[in-house]
Amino acid sequence: MQSRRIGDVTVGAIGLGGMPMSIEGRPDEERSIRTIHAALDAGVTLIDTADAYHLHADEVGHNETLIARGLATYGGDTSQVLVATKGGHLRPGDGSWTLNGSPDYLKQACEASLKRLGVEAIGLYQFHRPDPDVPYADSVGAIRDLLDAGKIRMAGISNANPEQIRQAQEILGGRLVSVQNQFSPAFRSSEPELRLCDELGIAFLPWSPLGGISKASELGGKGEAFTKVAERHGVSPQRVCLAWHLAKSPVVVPIPGASRPETIRDSAEAAELTLTPEDLAELG
Repeated sequence: MQSRRIGDVTVGAIGLGGMPMSIEGRPDEERSIRTIHAALDAGVTLIDTADAYHLHADEVGHNETLIARGLATYGGDTSQVLVATKGGHLRPGDGSWTLNGSPDYLKQACEASLKRLGVEAIGLYQFHRPDPDVPYADSVGAIRDLLDAGKIRMAGISNANPEQIRQAQEILGGRLVSVQNQFSPAFRSSEPELRLCDELGIAFLPWSPLGGISKASELGGKGEAFTKVAERHGVSPQRVCLAWHLAKSPVVVPIPGASRPETIRDSAEAAELTLTPEDLAELG
């Protein structure tokens, strides 16, 4: 698989988003483990998770624990796998999502993630979503403190706007390595953030790159052009979509969610699909 950079780490150009393996509609653990192993077999070396990827109130960190188990039971070398997790989002267990960006909470959440992942330092830790009740500088300041303390090796932010990206870069002393925002053919409002990351050399990690769990099969309703291009190349529209992401900028590392081995295998193949200028013009 072709590679990309996140900070000083080289990763495969396509990552694995772990959320579908832990929230509503999740599969049994055995299939999830097979999905993680299939991703590793396909050359995926970036796995995205978060402490909030769980279903019930009493299973915070379900996905982190699952990812750790998948890595521990894999028969091959996992030393080059970068696990990226996040803190600052919560799920009370009633299907809703809440926020807590307080520095004390973020530091406690990081400690809990460290234990679940079974590591001395988290490879990439990202502030999950801005909390309107907490000054953004305070939340990012907590991430800086974790970085300075060696609890995390690299720092990122998620669901951020351009002003917040610049602010985080300043607070972190130029050490911001990633921005994880929603971006897909049907959701392009993060284009300014993508352009800024390209300008600053910061990795841009699109979440829901295929349009979301319920929309991936139709690419968020924008699938007609992708279907036509896919037919020309003899591949799936989803594979074309991920190749389209990669063509946007060398800083883009899509993290499609998957809960089936065959799905992540197909996604991983996008790293080897080269779209022509005509393809890209048609896709827009």
